[in-house]
Amino acid sequence: MSTYRTPRRRARLALAAAVAVTAALTAGPVSQAAPSASGKPMPGAPGLGDPMFPLDGNGGYRVDRYTLDFDWQAPKTPFEATTTIKATATQSLSRFNLDFGGNTLHGVTVDGSAAGTSRDGDELTVTPKSPIAKGRTFTAKITYTADPTQTRHRDDAIEDYGWIPTADGTVVYPQPNGARLIFPGNDHPSQRAPITFRITTPKDLTAVANGKLVDRAERPGDRVRWTYDSEQPLSTQLVQMAVGKFKLVDGKGPDGLALRDVVPDALVEPTAEYRKLTPDHLTWLQKKLGPYPFNRYGLLVGDTDLGVALETQTLSLIPKADLLGTKVDAERNMVHELTHQWFGDSVALASWSDLWVSEGHARFYERMYSQEHGGDSFEAAMKTAYAAHDQWRKDYGAPAEPTEPNLFKRMRYDGSALVLYALREQVGDATFQKIERAWVSGFRGKTASTQQYIDLASKVAGQDLEGFLHPWLYGSKTPPMPGHPDWVVTPAT
Repeated sequence: MSTYRTPRRRARLALAAAVAVTAALTAGPVSQAAPSASGKPMPGAPGLGDPMFPLDGNGGYRVDRYTLDFDWQAPKTPFEATTTIKATATQSLSRFNLDFGGNTLHGVTVDGSAAGTSRDGDELTVTPKSPIAKGRTFTAKITYTADPTQTRHRDDAIEDYGWIPTADGTVVYPQPNGARLIFPGNDHPSQRAPITFRITTPKDLTAVANGKLVDRAERPGDRVRWTYDSEQPLSTQLVQMAVGKFKLVDGKGPDGLALRDVVPDALVEPTAEYRKLTPDHLTWLQKKLGPYPFNRYGLLVGDTDLGVALETQTLSLIPKADLLGTKVDAERNMVHELTHQWFGDSVALASWSDLWVSEGHARFYERMYSQEHGGDSFEAAMKTAYAAHDQWRKDYGAPAEPTEPNLFKRMRYDGSALVLYALREQVGDATFQKIERAWVSGFRGKTASTQQYIDLASKVAGQDLEGFLHPWLYGSKTPPMPGHPDWVVTPAT
């Protein structure tokens, strides 16, 4: 996600309730509750214990695939929906939870039999007719009426999230935990699964989603069903599903990579100049990071007042304002979201405290690219961030130690890019590039944590970097910047 604003949007930056202090201080690493030693059926944990959002995600099972069936009707109009979840029990389950917010629940079946349900906030508890043995695959089918007007708000860079309405349809913005407003699931960035989307629309509208279009079928009543396959597993925060009067603009990227932009009809020509830069961005980033990690890529142009872009997997959501301004501004946001396909999408977050890895890298390469293509000085931007770092630490938490209300504040962007800048200054550019390539190749398609980044960096550099990186990532004071003894931190007030 990019927080860079064109001038028109900067003023829009101004949360959900904070996590209890004790939960933030005492929660350990994200993990599922352990089943009893006897194998007796036990409830799956209602959350994974993330320090930011303790009840996000669920224990006791692993999702193997989601299938989403949406019978879209019209903008801001409820419609019938079914989510089918194929999962494997990781413990003997007496019941399990799904993250599911709003929406009107009709019923749940498990392996074809009606299941008991109860709801408490965003937690949907499902009690199957019979316990599910550890290691067994099961299928849960949830029917409900989806409400495409549902949004929530945060007082940080996210602003509004959930269903984002357009004049003739919708786009979705699920980060950080708004996917539960769209479908029931295991809503935590460490939990990944492939998704099949089956979206039925009026014939004059187009539906799009992550991945590949595998079928377009005429349906009764002048309707069309669009079927997409995500192709690779993805986190719920990276789901995209949009409906509207779109033109699908196909192209080719480096080495024949399939490109697909999804553009509202009226914006096809006005945005064409900047959208055509994507192959150049891919070429530039692949020289830095190695091969692009997915089968396809493209931009979804949001015809909304949405203030921020989002790295939805293989189909980045870019607000129209980003593509109707200056080239420098447009490219900053386009490169930022494209970088996320490596950092945050292919290599997923183990916990929300690891967000610095994702956003820091996206800002790092965004600023590097911008400097090389007519934008501001990267070094000057990092010097400015260095001066503010102690204040950001006080206000927003250290880069890898955020508080929930401040998760998407400046520290996770320029403040975290500064950590990477310091690491490059410490080990040298050649070693830093080896670390980056080792990270995105070694953890491709996997989930990884801050500690794993530190460990890998140390291994590649041939030196123990724990003592260097830990103060940068967790300390209350900003360490000296290697190679820049003249850089000064402004004392926090």
